[in-house]
Amino acid sequence: MTTVALDPRAGRRCHAVLNTLHATHYFSPDLGRELGTLGITDPRAVNFAVRAAALGPVGAGTVTATFYNYKYELVVRHVPAVWETATPGQVLAARARAVDATLRRLLGEEAVTSAEMGEAARLALRAAEACCRAGRPLYAAHADQPVPEEPHLAYWHAATLLREHRGDGHLAVLTAAGLDGLEALVTHTATGKGMTPEWVFGTRGWSREEWDAATGRLRERGLLDGEGELTGRGVALREEIERETDRLDRAPYEHLGAEGVARLTELGKALAGAALAAGAFPADLIGKG
Repeated sequence: MTTVALDPRAGRRCHAVLNTLHATHYFSPDLGRELGTLGITDPRAVNFAVRAAALGPVGAGTVTATFYNYKYELVVRHVPAVWETATPGQVLAARARAVDATLRRLLGEEAVTSAEMGEAARLALRAAEACCRAGRPLYAAHADQPVPEEPHLAYWHAATLLREHRGDGHLAVLTAAGLDGLEALVTHTATGKGMTPEWVFGTRGWSREEWDAATGRLRERGLLDGEGELTGRGVALREEIERETDRLDRAPYEHLGAEGVARLTELGKALAGAALAAGAFPADLIGKG
């Protein structure tokens, strides 16, 4: 039998489509409604609670460290106080209900119950078998959660594991590259693939003055030009960051194999495409602003 070699960037492409569907719930009215029933109504508190709940009732320092690009002063306004409103277990249950409602609304019942959804869940879970807990706190915390029985929720759970596994490794690479949380956001936005500055200010807690100061530091390093665009050195650094992230994240996709990764990517594209067509994300989320 011929073994097809895995393209070095195949894992990145697969992750991108899986993460797209995972991320839909952060922008879903269903999430706000479910957390609202627990008494958590501030959108930023909702965000911190649902992503950190798997870690347990942690403090602001842990959330800031593991989320990386949020301003500590914003985090500490909501954490750990949010755990006085609802326990992590209650938050996780509410998150699951919100994900269920969101996927059913965006994809439709036929897609949610389809054979393709079941196949995608099996492939994504198989890939996640090769993820490593060591040095990956957000992945490790979510890996301790049970796998849902329903295929669409199992697929979302596996996408979450793969997303957090890659994300934890990515933060190590950013740290090694000497980019703090805000500088990482500025350079990502400069690629045209990150959030607009306005979304960064509203969700991450940074101000325009702090954004401009980070831009100045990056200019001094030769990574941005006078217009805030990436220089050749900046482009090279961002490309190296992604390559090194790919290297640290290769295990799940090597475990799944080239054919499995190709099939999971194909299925993921269809699901993510349907979610995007249904208006899962704000139109002004991505870009340079």
